[in-house]
Amino acid sequence: MRVLGVDPGLTRCGVGVVEGVAGRPLTMLGVGVVRTPADADIGERLVEIERGIESWLDAHSPELVAVERVFSQHNVRTVMGTAQASAVAMLCASRRGIPVALHTPSEVKAAVTGTGRADKAQVGAMVTRLLRLDTPPKPADAADALALAICHIWRAPAQNRLQQAVAAQAALTRARAGTTKGRTA
Repeated sequence: MRVLGVDPGLTRCGVGVVEGVAGRPLTMLGVGVVRTPADADIGERLVEIERGIESWLDAHSPELVAVERVFSQHNVRTVMGTAQASAVAMLCASRRGIPVALHTPSEVKAAVTGTGRADKAQVGAMVTRLLRLDTPPKPADAADALALAICHIWRAPAQNRLQQAVAAQAALTRARAGTTKGRTA
């Protein structure tokens, strides 16, 4: 599975591509940051992020895009910018028919480091180790994007099994309800 991880942000939008399957060594195919000037108009910044994401999608043809789920922060301006950048990434993927998965920061940290309370340095160190890199990706937004991709690759098989089990249980419940109706009718 090839996953483009996106750590959304207006000034620095981290992007990273990881390929592999759960239980086997993973390979980093690319990592970087889409940057926009803080003093530019919001519309221009979003267009720059779109161009950057589109370029990464063209270059790496991911099967899925994993985006950090926006969570509530005290600074409304920051969370709005993050949400807007996140929406651009989801739009770019969806326009191409590429599935999008959202993961919370604590899910990503827990998947990569073993604890949902890990700091940026711990995430960077584990990404470096898991992808067998010489140095941690810089800035932290780039490492976070790779962590998102790793998280999804590792969690996807379990999530798929869970979804299948829920669907099977729902089908069984519907079938039993249909049998019960047939007896009372």
